[in-house]
Amino acid sequence: MKKTLLAVIISSVLPAAAFADVTVYGKANVSLQNADEAALDGSRIELVSNASRIGVKGGEEVNSSLKVIYQFEYQTEVDDGNGSNSQTFAPRNMFIGLQGVAGTIMGGHFDTPTKVVQEKVDVFNDLEGDLTTIFKGEIRASNIVQYTTPVFGGGFSGSVAYVTEENDGTFKQNNPAGTEPGNGVSASFGYTSAVFYAGVGVDQDVEAEGVDLIRVAARVNIGPVQLGLLGEKYENDNTGADEDGVMASALWNMTDKWVLKAQYGQSDVRMAEGETASIGLDYKMTKNSTLFSYATKVENGLPSMINTPAVINPAYRDDTYIGAGVDYKF
Repeated sequence: MKKTLLAVIISSVLPAAAFADVTVYGKANVSLQNADEAALDGSRIELVSNASRIGVKGGEEVNSSLKVIYQFEYQTEVDDGNGSNSQTFAPRNMFIGLQGVAGTIMGGHFDTPTKVVQEKVDVFNDLEGDLTTIFKGEIRASNIVQYTTPVFGGGFSGSVAYVTEENDGTFKQNNPAGTEPGNGVSASFGYTSAVFYAGVGVDQDVEAEGVDLIRVAARVNIGPVQLGLLGEKYENDNTGADEDGVMASALWNMTDKWVLKAQYGQSDVRMAEGETASIGLDYKMTKNSTLFSYATKVENGLPSMINTPAVINPAYRDDTYIGAGVDYKF
């Protein structure tokens, strides 16, 4: 179904004024993989939906220098139809805002500026080799208000976001051993061009009160090759944790159809001695459809066995994933 036809169908049942400028978009990404996981003490074949989604975005001009913008994006699980908590559609990035010559201000539920700093460095995004396996900072915050500057100086821009606490006391009741959430701030600044990107992001009290995180990332394109680097430092005053990690990636457009990519990371941020390595090969069938394959290894330094009598430690990682799938964007 064409995007324009889908937009017409949606607008036919909702007020036309709300769809003065509307785009329906999304992607279906599914892979069949062999998962050999230490916690399962064996392997299994599984069909996996990798952050498949559908969304609507658009806006309406108020005048020549100001526009109202909106976006409603939901994740859906193509493999079994249900997401977390058996939700057919789970919220992703959703907001309403104002965009003008002075920048953009918006509020809703969306990725923090620090999360967005990763840009295109993670070449296995949404797969088993995703950087979130060993890093934190991948926060899609609720009750967030953000201001983003216009692009200036040929490619510079910055964002600052305030994550409201909105705590009515139920958090502590439901999480007696948990950390009380606070009013958080996330900010980023970076430079982007066709051949080079560099950015830095800082979170303060976003994950929880007393938790700070700094993320830096860079990408450079040299002909058909893209090289990326990301580093992260994590401090938690509540637990005394002071950890860091680094990840490097490479992508080679061998032809206009074939893409070879690899990624390696080491980090203590999410788990002790976390380590992940991935290699993949993609084939671009069309502009919007891609066949992809990958092999990923995930390890950590936790003990493999715990308790007496000994049982497998569910947090122990010595896992291998080999899979292939299809990605279609619309």
